Amino acid sequence: MSTAQVAAVDLGATSGRVVVGTVGSDTAGRDVLRLDVVTRFPNEPCRLWNGSRAALHTDVPGLFGHVRRGLADAARDADNLVSVGVDSWAVDYGLMRGGRLVGLPHHYRDERSQRGVELVESVVDRAELFARNGLQFLPFTTVYQLAVDRDDGLLEPADRVLLVPDLVSYWLTGREVAERTNASTTGIFGTDGVLDDVLLDLLGIERSLFPDVVDPGEVLGPILPGVVDGDPSVSVTAVGSHDTASAVAAVPMDPDSAVYISCGTWGLVGAETSSPVVNSRVRDAGFTNEAGVDGRNRLLHNVMGLWLLSESVREWSRADGAAVDLPEMLAAAAHCPAPTHVFDAEDPMFLPRGDMPTRIAAWYSDRGLAVPSSRVEMVRAIVESLAVAFSAAVYDAAELAGIDVRRIHVVGGGAQNSLLCRILADRSGLDVLAGPVEATALGNVLVQARTHGLISGDLTRLRHTVATTFPPVRHEPASSRRAASL
Repeated sequence: MSTAQVAAVDLGATSGRVVVGTVGSDTAGRDVLRLDVVTRFPNEPCRLWNGSRAALHTDVPGLFGHVRRGLADAARDADNLVSVGVDSWAVDYGLMRGGRLVGLPHHYRDERSQRGVELVESVVDRAELFARNGLQFLPFTTVYQLAVDRDDGLLEPADRVLLVPDLVSYWLTGREVAERTNASTTGIFGTDGVLDDVLLDLLGIERSLFPDVVDPGEVLGPILPGVVDGDPSVSVTAVGSHDTASAVAAVPMDPDSAVYISCGTWGLVGAETSSPVVNSRVRDAGFTNEAGVDGRNRLLHNVMGLWLLSESVREWSRADGAAVDLPEMLAAAAHCPAPTHVFDAEDPMFLPRGDMPTRIAAWYSDRGLAVPSSRVEMVRAIVESLAVAFSAAVYDAAELAGIDVRRIHVVGGGAQNSLLCRILADRSGLDVLAGPVEATALGNVLVQARTHGLISGDLTRLRHTVATTFPPVRHEPASSRRAASL
């Protein structure tokens, strides 16, 4: 048996983990692909007073402390750890000066975003911006955050901007880069993947702030001595550093007939295409073009996702002074009648942190509709509303990408939510294939493993390995279940 290990550092919007993947072949020449979670840790934003208000920030140094400890444990327990790769959520960044972080990065849910939109749209309108970068309008995109930082004078002392996964990789290796999949979400790169100098000039932002772009699979260098306890002799390899890019790389799908949903805090609903699709139909439907692994394009739409559930549970737990059991509530919601009306899961009112159940209740009452009368009914309303939003986005993605959609692949935490998957199948009339849950870590691991010769092949080959090792769970729509029973 010939195997080795790679470590995936996967930093999500609400939690992080270090996962070790064992990859190679057994004595019969069969693929070996196994994941072991070394550590999990929370990613809780913090509010810091900035002289005029309490701004929301991400404690990236604190996250890096968890990463260092996780990698030390991974190096100690693995028999042949050869590489580390880092992925995270998109759009957020650290400002650097002389190789040092200048203040904590702002969190994308900070209230400053709207001012950034106004600043950017004072020099370039939304339609032109889409034509330049191919991105769905989201008020927290990097370009809007940079506009606020420039207006506040925060860019003046900085000499480099590093997106969160690139910042973590820099602290590991000392090398400053911009990995392509995450860079494509910033709004300052054109649809050709090249930094948009004209846009930067319009915004008064220096091009020199941004490092060279690298592709997934490039070896960035060894971990610097003393950074990780035990000083492991391990390389850091660029992966699809946008967590959705890594997740999509591990979706066991045929891109000619399937739409994916990478479902966690956000629900990213999309199709994979060979190149960006930039036209008014894509813009009006609220879809975005982001770079994928192996030069693929992710044509996708952001839906609010499991954030609606997690924020509701957080509020109920706060009110009760004790943890609320979400799986128990989902089980009860499965026996609860579907709501007469679903709410708009994409309404911007649900974006900020805070009391989600009250905001959902307000959405209903403002329209003269009956408010869910219990927590279980509220959970059912959230799941139904998400399923409706996901189903609509699935058919939009298929139409815009020009594919005949026959199935939906759900990966990430949402794959564990059998109620959501079942209702999505019913609402869409399509088979829903759920899993793998750890798709992001799998995609991260597979790109590293291929770079270091532990596995070979294109995305089709990698996805086949995922499908055979982690077979998905099928949820059929009610119409199919009824037909089968006749």
